[in-house]
Amino acid sequence: MMRTVQLAFDDTVYGAALREALTHSGPWQVELVGEPNPAESGVLVLDESAFERLPLPLAHPERVVLITRQDPQLLAQAWDAGIVSVASVNDSLPTVLLAIMAAALRVVKPHDSDLNRGISPSAVAVPARISAENQTSRSRRCRTP
Repeated sequence: MMRTVQLAFDDTVYGAALREALTHSGPWQVELVGEPNPAESGVLVLDESAFERLPLPLAHPERVVLITRQDPQLLAQAWDAGIVSVASVNDSLPTVLLAIMAAALRVVKPHDSDLNRGISPSAVAVPARISAENQTSRSRRCRTP
């Protein structure tokens, strides 16, 4: 299954290196874009300037990976936007790839439903029943020697 990743970077050298690493690490359809399109499915990998151009609020911030310097004001804006994957421009490519893979796992697929997202995919919950004969009204104590 091919997964789409949009890369929006002013630094074309970094964008090309990340694109190359992605194409060698798995079944990725990588698009280098000037303007990220949040309406398209897939992961959005952005630098600071691309993030600042995005309209807020983001519909699906869980699929955005922001690669930025560690500026507290920008990090606060990312947090307020709901972005959970932030990498530093100084992080290694394998670290950034892990962030992209994690975001790809969070992308909602069209065939997913709310029933399949929980721990137990069972649609019907059956309550446990306690029979009256197993209940006792007296308290029990643990005896210690």
